Amino acid sequence: MAYADLHVHTTNSDGTLELDEVPAAARDAGVSAVAVTDHDRLHPGLDRPVSERDGVTVVHGIELRVDAGDQRVDLLGYGVRRTDALVAECERIQRDRVERGRRIIEHVEAELGVDLDLEPREGLGRPHIARATVDHPDTDYDELNAVFADLIGNDGPCFVARDVPDIEAGIDLLTEACGLVGLAHPLRYDDPEAALALCADLDAVEVSYPYDRPVGQTPGDGGHALVADAVETHDLLPTGGTDAHERTLGRAGLDRDAYDAVRQRLD
Repeated sequence: MAYADLHVHTTNSDGTLELDEVPAAARDAGVSAVAVTDHDRLHPGLDRPVSERDGVTVVHGIELRVDAGDQRVDLLGYGVRRTDALVAECERIQRDRVERGRRIIEHVEAELGVDLDLEPREGLGRPHIARATVDHPDTDYDELNAVFADLIGNDGPCFVARDVPDIEAGIDLLTEACGLVGLAHPLRYDDPEAALALCADLDAVEVSYPYDRPVGQTPGDGGHALVADAVETHDLLPTGGTDAHERTLGRAGLDRDAYDAVRQRLD
């Protein structure tokens, strides 16, 4: 059982949990600490880097997509203190998200011949569009993964790329604003070794997440060896979490000792 789940999304981006529902979801999962890491967006309900809400420690975080040249990766910033530069970049990204969302919705509607009744807005992500597609009575889709695979995944006919900062700018923004900056889900990328090499300029890396090429827990696992080598080479702190977009937390995360090491950096 995870003591800390340090990768959770809310309705502020593309999750289904309201911020006020996070503590109860954490307690249901036996989780004592949670990081709210909404995509490219600071949470307006969190005004401190770390706070206590209904008996649960809540770390204010952010997940920022950046362009590393040969691929795009996700950075996780923990213990956010708002800076003018980060706020401005998040606002720019959200304007781009609105336009990108509009175009993807139009593409899906044209492809399927339906009206999704979905308006583009700040915080809109592809999971919102996938849910609307699944929920529509005139489509044949009954699961989100199929919508991504057929339509809105990175190679799909309805995909539209986002305008994201380059990795140097992203690291600078998060380093200035956050107590700890790490690489999310390192083995999910097309080139995990290149992604892990980026950790030379970071503080942490996710070593626990529950889906799509997870790191694994045995030394004989190839992915485990890659990540373990990066942790040792770059002196990284391990982080981890469910990457929750739904309502279940604690599927992955850190034990108490690993979380305490993260918390010390945030303090």
